[in-house]
Amino acid sequence: MNSQKRSIIPEFLSFRFNKELKNIFLVQLLVLFRFVQVKKMDVTKKINDTAWHTLPIDEVIRNLETNIDTGLSHSEAEDKLRKYGHNQLEEKEGVSPIMLFLGQFNDFIVWVLIAAAIVSGFMGEWVDALAIIAIVIINAIIGFIQEFRAEKSLAALQKMSAPFSKVMRDGAAHSIPSQDIVPGDVVLLEAGDYVPADGRLCSSFGLRTQEASLTGESTPVGKSTEPLQNPSLPIGDRENMVFMGTSVTSGKGTCVIVTTGMHTELGKIAGLIQEAGKEETPLQRKLEVFGKKLVYLCLGIVTIVFLLELWRKDPLLEAFLTAVSLAVAAIPEGLPAIVTIALALGVQRMVKRHVLIRKLPSVETLGCATVICSDKTGTLTQNEMTVRKIFANGKTFDVSGTGYTPKGNFTINGIPLTETDYLIVKFILGIGVLCNNAHLKRDNNSWKVIGDPTEGAILSAAAKTDIWKEVLGGKLPLISEIPFDSDRKKMSTLRSTPDSLLVCEKGAADIILKDCTRIFIDGVTRNLTENDIQSILNENNKLAGAAMRVLGIAFKPLDNGINNPAPSTIERDMIFAGLLAMIDPPRPEVKDAVAICHRAGIDTVMITGDHKNTAGAIGEELGFLGTNTKAIDGMELDTLSDDSLEKEVSNIAVYARVSAEHKLRIVKAWKKQHAVVAMTGDGVNDAPAVKEASIGVSMGITGTDVTKEASDMVITDDNFASIVAAVEEGRGIYDNIKKSVHYLLSCNAGEILTMLFASIFNLPLPLFPIQILWINIATDGLPALALGVDTVDPDIMKRPARRSTEQIIDKNLGSLIIFQGFLIAFSTLFAYLFVLYYTSCATLGCLHWFKNEVLPCALSGDLGQARTVAFCVMVISQLFHSFNCRNARLSLFKVGVFTNKKLLFATVLSLAMQIAIVYTPYLENVFKVTPLDLKDWITVFGFSSFTFIIMEIIKSFKKKNIGFQSLNENLK
Repeated sequence: MNSQKRSIIPEFLSFRFNKELKNIFLVQLLVLFRFVQVKKMDVTKKINDTAWHTLPIDEVIRNLETNIDTGLSHSEAEDKLRKYGHNQLEEKEGVSPIMLFLGQFNDFIVWVLIAAAIVSGFMGEWVDALAIIAIVIINAIIGFIQEFRAEKSLAALQKMSAPFSKVMRDGAAHSIPSQDIVPGDVVLLEAGDYVPADGRLCSSFGLRTQEASLTGESTPVGKSTEPLQNPSLPIGDRENMVFMGTSVTSGKGTCVIVTTGMHTELGKIAGLIQEAGKEETPLQRKLEVFGKKLVYLCLGIVTIVFLLELWRKDPLLEAFLTAVSLAVAAIPEGLPAIVTIALALGVQRMVKRHVLIRKLPSVETLGCATVICSDKTGTLTQNEMTVRKIFANGKTFDVSGTGYTPKGNFTINGIPLTETDYLIVKFILGIGVLCNNAHLKRDNNSWKVIGDPTEGAILSAAAKTDIWKEVLGGKLPLISEIPFDSDRKKMSTLRSTPDSLLVCEKGAADIILKDCTRIFIDGVTRNLTENDIQSILNENNKLAGAAMRVLGIAFKPLDNGINNPAPSTIERDMIFAGLLAMIDPPRPEVKDAVAICHRAGIDTVMITGDHKNTAGAIGEELGFLGTNTKAIDGMELDTLSDDSLEKEVSNIAVYARVSAEHKLRIVKAWKKQHAVVAMTGDGVNDAPAVKEASIGVSMGITGTDVTKEASDMVITDDNFASIVAAVEEGRGIYDNIKKSVHYLLSCNAGEILTMLFASIFNLPLPLFPIQILWINIATDGLPALALGVDTVDPDIMKRPARRSTEQIIDKNLGSLIIFQGFLIAFSTLFAYLFVLYYTSCATLGCLHWFKNEVLPCALSGDLGQARTVAFCVMVISQLFHSFNCRNARLSLFKVGVFTNKKLLFATVLSLAMQIAIVYTPYLENVFKVTPLDLKDWITVFGFSSFTFIIMEIIKSFKKKNIGFQSLNENLK
């Protein structure tokens, strides 16, 4: 039996065939597998590259091999699921917390500090080594905590996808997980549904979708089923398509899914987010360059001193100890931690100004921003449609108030309305309320609209006249409705009144006029004349030209007895009542914020999905458009190559009807011009550009999770003015960090010059390595932190934006640092020599340090006292010097001694710690000091104030424009 079974197995499948046949078989399998794979890729590519909005629905159905009535069968759906994969967004693998922590050590200065710790350990200076390592670890922990929030943009995108969807399978409706939807599925849509994937509409009954998060357009988009001609239409104009991540606001319909997962428009954005990289901030780059230069300089000085000590025949160990002391003096061990903590403290201050920082280094990047690219909807505008004008009774009335809050007045040329005009306005708004499917609700202290924002604007305007839908609708119940349709461009309702029926109609003004034969004037109706029509159309064009959306309002009474009227029956012989003009109003504070940006040397750019006329009008009103700038739309942008866009980008201030790819191109074009670009946004369509920008700014209230996770900072109140505050804070924080760096480096220069001169003149070491480390970390650290939170210069927003290539330490500041370091070294060495001279002359009467003789005072213990005095002078002179660094142009007494209380506290605390070291027995041994008496402290404070006094004299001369021009240039 077994032999019979074996005999029916084909020979090429037997494991007993020879090696050559086996190899041939494997090759055949590989070729077959590759053929299937390529075939699958070809089919997928064909589907994804098809311009579905241009095809008739029959051709769409045929291409996708589905059935509009029964949908796919379960077996067909399973086959397609294997072919196209799940309808979900791919998530890029994030960085593990361990790697994120280890990455904090990937810094040049940190490497040098670790090397210094290792050398100190080999020298037996374990206190020094452990102190340096502790500083490095603390800095790494701070950086890790700030950056622990990993990239979550794609996870947020996945949350936007509907978890379940209604589809037709085997002729019946089923609710299935959205991730199982495949191309060819017929999906049923109705108000409130999220669209699970990109689809071509098969039917639409008043279907409108909210696409603001994808396209940036604030008003819902009406949908139709007719094919469109242009294959390259922007997403917002593809009226026969629905897109993943958008929602249905009204109506119902069916669509056939054409693309899923990463091939949808939302998926393409997800791919752009993955591709957009992050670059180092300007401060990071500057510190990296500066750190390398500093280390090379240190190595040169240390080598010279080490060789000099050997030439003088000092013991090798002592020479190496001197070199290590110099290295410790030169390297600002606390600098990485000081910069990180100063940024963190600045972040806490920014929270009070409604700015939440997600990525720590982005603080200073915003401070040197030269361009702010802002989305319009919800960022520059309120994302709440508001009725601004009402045309009725032959007049145009103004409506005050913004947003959905039902507060405002009705005027004409600033004058309150007459009783007749007010009643007519109230009547028109009442008609708009009766032809309305939205709801105006109070939510705590704010008002919200459920439904179409345009209809919500009408409800809000009516509420300003004390007309409420719930009350009026209860008195005049709804009988039937003919919903809005993108082909008809109008909507009608039939209401019951005590005596008759009432038809209410609203829609595009020109369409409504075609239905009207009469007009409502002064409370009575009369025949509609050609002059009336021309006057209405002229007003409609005028309002539309002002970037307003205009709706015509009409009505007519109808006899009882009609229950289910057809459009052709009731939508004729209407009475024209008036026009309602509305707009998504600009935020009132934005215009001033834009003006401040321009004064600060920052270009502002509006990028939106709205139409060009609307965008241009808003841009002109807010000050984006000037004499040398223009507005273009997405189709015009497509005609520009990347090189052409790079040349033109500085002349374009408003972009309309743009896609996510367009926004990315705009940001990249600015960056090629070496601009530091801040991109603000709230919708999904903004996320890739937000991430690609030098700094991404998202909106906290209206912003999607996608954009928040892609951004560097979040404006928590969605107020454009808060961006200006963020720029101001960013500039102030950078200035303060520069003060801290100035202070630290001038102090370090004083330490290294002290050690260098002592070596050159063959003096015993005035400072031990542990003392220098204490000065660098503890004594220098607290004042440096206090300088990092100094008050911001009130004129900081009147300066032009600084260049991102500007070095944090330029030639002038470098010269100032060396000069101040020399003053500190001079004070320290003269105090040191003063104590040595005074003590030696009092005891032995001689001092022969120029002849390479051992100092007599060293044998009597006075060297320890001199070192202690030098140690204290170095510390206290640096504390005095911290007040110099607050403002190198103005005297401390002009700036105000008490205007930085944190610096006063840091100075007092550092002084107290220094005194504790001198008089605490255990610390005396660790830091190798001896107690000082009163005359020693007089000497200490006398020499310590030298640097402060000299700099105050220099400032007074600069105020009189006498000399020191290079120093003055540095302070501008």
